[in-house]
Amino acid sequence: MSSKQLSVVGIGNAIVDVLSHTDEVFLVQEQLTKGTMALIEADQASELYGKMGPGVEISGGSVANTIAALASLGSQAGFIGKVAHDQLGDVFQHDMKSMGVTYDTPRLEDGPPTARCLILVTPDGQRTMCTFLGASVWIAPTDIRPDLIQSAKIVYLEGYLFDRSRAKQAFRQAAEIGHETGVQVALALSDVFCVERHREEFHDLVVNHVDILFGNENEYKMLFEVESFEDVVYAVQQNCELAVLTRGEHGSVIITPDTVIDIAAEPVGQVVDTTGAGDLYAAGFLHGYTNGRKLDVCGRMGAIAASEALTHMGARPQISLAELLEEKIGHAA
Repeated sequence: MSSKQLSVVGIGNAIVDVLSHTDEVFLVQEQLTKGTMALIEADQASELYGKMGPGVEISGGSVANTIAALASLGSQAGFIGKVAHDQLGDVFQHDMKSMGVTYDTPRLEDGPPTARCLILVTPDGQRTMCTFLGASVWIAPTDIRPDLIQSAKIVYLEGYLFDRSRAKQAFRQAAEIGHETGVQVALALSDVFCVERHREEFHDLVVNHVDILFGNENEYKMLFEVESFEDVVYAVQQNCELAVLTRGEHGSVIITPDTVIDIAAEPVGQVVDTTGAGDLYAAGFLHGYTNGRKLDVCGRMGAIAASEALTHMGARPQISLAELLEEKIGHAA
């Protein structure tokens, strides 16, 4: 794998996040389920945006966040994702390129505006997301550059893409190109409702096409239709080559058919916002993995990167993650 130019190429929704503090009462009034992601249409996005308090605009998208964090860690990374010719599209493109990410997906010429995610953050740091996918789901097989995929060690796919058929085709094409050319395929389960919507297809992907699986405990329970953590571990060991399971303040678990490795959560003084913690965990883990680190070190890197996301609003790192890793674990970084 040493001849590869990029560590990871991510394919996902290109979204600009709009974050705003709120309270539990507002969530109830708007009939929103705390801590989940709901897909909304353009008119709903406009109405909810009008009701939100002051907001902060930051480029987002689950896998895009991971790719940006990989760049902050010092990895060479690329991204494939669709934006429109509008202001938010300019913001997204600038944010990715300014971090050194290889990003040149052609913009959508005629269609909906750039995607945005309205994120409501309650006092406990939990985020409730309402996402208008806009231009992001117009990604198509023609946007998948085989040379870019082949230049990477890992292609990292976002489960949210399964909500639109055109994007799903692009997703599968990238996975096929990857496996034909020795590129490992990683998948983020993305959201428990996303897993519920596509359980059968996800299960087939996991068993037959995915080398590394990322998700939280509830997403794994939904995928394998089990109730307990012990049953999740058993199901993962029967079906996955390598799986990473995040458990919030309880840390994370790395699972292979033969081993279960517990990783402690990195201490954080005050949790400001949980947005992007899982995305940054994936970045830390993949940074370690593509640099040949042992799995327990990869997990520690993931925990450290995730802890940075908890300390501020928004999912993109606000300090150098490479310097943070150096401070926390030295040469192992």
